[in-house]
Amino acid sequence: MNLISTNQRAFTLIETALATLIIGTGVLAIVLAQQAFHQQNDWANRAATGMRLASEIREMTFNLPRHDAVTGSDMWGPESNEASVLDYDDIDDFDGAVFSQDLGNGPLSAIRKSIPNLPGWLQRVEVVVVDPFNIHTVLPDGAATMLRVQAIVEYQGPYDLTPTEITRLRWIQSR
Repeated sequence: MNLISTNQRAFTLIETALATLIIGTGVLAIVLAQQAFHQQNDWANRAATGMRLASEIREMTFNLPRHDAVTGSDMWGPESNEASVLDYDDIDDFDGAVFSQDLGNGPLSAIRKSIPNLPGWLQRVEVVVVDPFNIHTVLPDGAATMLRVQAIVEYQGPYDLTPTEITRLRWIQSR
């Protein structure tokens, strides 16, 4: 007695290989799309963190005067009695300041406290005197009434050889 009907047909080897190829291509496309999504999400996260850290510097310095009330514009940078960022009382004190968890002093929030769990992030502040009629013209320190401040935020991941600039925020301080 024959149990297999002669009318039944099975998949051929070519049909099976073709189906495997089509399904494999679809799975590969999904994996690549997921990988691209993760890379874009990682960059968006870094860009948002970078802008936050730059904005923290701006908020920290927003209401500070351009120069020290005692020394005026004669003393550029932190005065001798200003040993830490907590002592900085004017904008020019921040020129050249660098804040990073790797350095043990940051990154900083607007209230001058370290933000925890941000290894590899660095905030750098540059302050220059600019011509009030052309903010792209840099003048000698203390020479004018207008300052251009910029916060530069960089990130160096555990496998990166050099830090990457994530964002740069510039503003004019004229008060």
